[in-house]
Amino acid sequence: MKEKEKLQKETKKWLAKLEKELPKIESTGKIDKKSTKNAMENIKAYVSDCRHFMEKEDWVNAYEAIIYSWGIYETCLRSGILKKK
Repeated sequence: MKEKEKLQKETKKWLAKLEKELPKIESTGKIDKKSTKNAMENIKAYVSDCRHFMEKEDWVNAYEAIIYSWGIYETCLRSGILKKK
């Protein structure tokens, strides 16, 4: 498999996983509502960026965007800011 194909596959895989997770999360109330909202907006913004880069077939930036989004998501879960419903 070529590197571009691997990057496409991984990007699509992580995007699909995150899109399944997002409807299942909610705030824990550990921090103020504004900060939680900002975190969620950042997660969603990077998902949107990923889709934008995918449309342009810019797979490096698409992959980076979805990985950034996952990083924010996992940090929020581990720090107790967000939880799964």
